[in-house]
Amino acid sequence: MIPETIERVRIQAYDLPLRRPWSSARGGFDRRCGWLVRLESEGVAGFGDCAPLPAAGTETARTAARTLDRVQASALAPSTARPLDDLDAELNRSPSVRYALDCALADLSSRLAGVPLARHLSPSPAERIAVNAMLGPLDEIAPEDLARAGRQGFQVVKLKVGLRPLDEEIQRLTQCARHLPPGIRLRLDANGAWNAEEAKRLVDAIVELPIESVEEPLRDPVPETLAALQARVPFPLARDESIQGLGPDLDPAALGVRRLVVKPAALGGLDRTLALAHRADRAGIELVVTSLVESAAGLWPTVQLAAAIGGNIPHGLATADWLAEDLGRPPRPRDGWIRRPTSPGSGFIADRP
Repeated sequence: MIPETIERVRIQAYDLPLRRPWSSARGGFDRRCGWLVRLESEGVAGFGDCAPLPAAGTETARTAARTLDRVQASALAPSTARPLDDLDAELNRSPSVRYALDCALADLSSRLAGVPLARHLSPSPAERIAVNAMLGPLDEIAPEDLARAGRQGFQVVKLKVGLRPLDEEIQRLTQCARHLPPGIRLRLDANGAWNAEEAKRLVDAIVELPIESVEEPLRDPVPETLAALQARVPFPLARDESIQGLGPDLDPAALGVRRLVVKPAALGGLDRTLALAHRADRAGIELVVTSLVESAAGLWPTVQLAAAIGGNIPHGLATADWLAEDLGRPPRPRDGWIRRPTSPGSGFIADRP
């Protein structure tokens, strides 16, 4: 059920330190700052997380703050059946704000209906989802890190690449593959680090290694160039941040790759991500849901979304351990899987009322 009225909107800023800095070819950060969004109706609260990250395709923190001020002032037009509709023009320019409000509304609606958020999104969600281990930059990885991921039950480990000279990274990837536990593959994320010739050299050099996929290999992600690159390798190439700005009705089959990596906060909501997932499925394109290293308030609904989408490909949602502090208990993997809660709502419970 969708609440007919939103009786109260509360927006609280937060600043959470990371255990160690997060690095990529597009930059890094050592803290996650954002806003916890709380919508209340009929004595029930739903939560969302607004944590913009421009390098991943969201608006800036300044734009998000201005939009949240307008949300607070509007009180979400309580007479509307879909509270987001009256603010759509504003929210289209602020995807992380729209995502936070969509999560809070979905959390609230599923709590009022007495069902888990995943079942609010899909009639037959998965009970659990496979996730990859996120280990960080390639040049910081030691053999023990790979061994630990194997002991923890992960089938895929994700590494950030494109941070060092290409020949050096090829050599390190070859060495890394020698230390992989049996059955584990490497998911590489270049964040648009290479030109076409560099990317070709890279994929040709690693084609015999246990590679699960390579995300955003090209600085200039022209579909035709990506398609030619994809034809050279048996593993999927993926687009992630380069799909931002292509519009909500983008065609997954026209992007030149076999996989999409989607961040609901950058796409602007659970609803938009689910719609894209359905189009990708019809087009035969794989889809992976990943986080923006959000707080537990953002990670729980994203886990529920991944369960609603289903599939066997590991999602990028095992990021809770990167945060030294959090807003509540986050979802944590066990044996390489995260099990979704069966209680009503997203599963998030705020540490502070």
